[in-house]
Amino acid sequence: MKINPNKCVACGNCTYVCPMNAIYIDPAMNRATIDRDECVECYSCFNGLSQEHLNPSLVRGIRKVLSVLKVRFDPEPDVCPTAAFEPDELSWPRVVRRAFSDPSVPHESTGVEGRGTEEVKTNDVTGRVKVGEVGFTIEFGRPGVGVRFREIQEMCWTLAKANVSFEKRNPITSLMTDVPTGTLRSDILAEKVMSAIVEIKVPVERTEEVIRLVWDVEKQLDTVVALGVATRCEEDGEETVVLPILERLGYKPQRAKTNIGLGRLVTLEASGQAAAEVNGNAAAEVNGKMAVGAGAKTA
Repeated sequence: MKINPNKCVACGNCTYVCPMNAIYIDPAMNRATIDRDECVECYSCFNGLSQEHLNPSLVRGIRKVLSVLKVRFDPEPDVCPTAAFEPDELSWPRVVRRAFSDPSVPHESTGVEGRGTEEVKTNDVTGRVKVGEVGFTIEFGRPGVGVRFREIQEMCWTLAKANVSFEKRNPITSLMTDVPTGTLRSDILAEKVMSAIVEIKVPVERTEEVIRLVWDVEKQLDTVVALGVATRCEEDGEETVVLPILERLGYKPQRAKTNIGLGRLVTLEASGQAAAEVNGNAAAEVNGKMAVGAGAKTA
């Protein structure tokens, strides 16, 4: 993203819209300026501000007159009066910033907007986490903080050495040049995004081991890390293996997602008996599939 200095009138509205605090008023040129190193190409400024297309010279003239008259004028906070924002033609590797930061842009590798993954929310269809397994979502960054891929790289290397299974339907995995070692493309390591998620799974017996690995690495990272844990419940809707581990480690787990089986691909026959069987299976899934959220641990 760039701001056309010939159009900008330094009203300052855009400085409050940027979730990464990457826009500031340059006192030397008296124009809004974007710190390109901090900008994650989320398009919040371009999409979040109404573009009024007023004449820049006219707006500056009015502001000068009001200033001389000591009249305070506060423009509408969600308006760029002169439509000064102009999207750049993004090329590789900068384009990955927008892919991970603009929730309206789908990832090429998964077709999913935002961070590019549905995580375990559709586990009844995808079957990512099976009985006897535990899935982890390791989320990096937040608005105002962000994360660079070189920090994600440190976590991936550590997890790969522990022989975890990286989720194939995840955009971070698609950016790896060597999945067994968790090595990301070297040309994206300096790029910054608002947020990204690494997904892995291991046998339930390794739950505590993986959590402690994440704790060790996150202490070395200059970002926020949130950890999510998902597992399959037993037929009675309870979970007695992973839950005690999380509680012993100081978490207060919440049942974050409940898959009831309605997303499964089924074939309905014409008979009422077949329909009743499908309804019965769907009802059974309420107890059979449930995710446990492990809360968040921040750096």
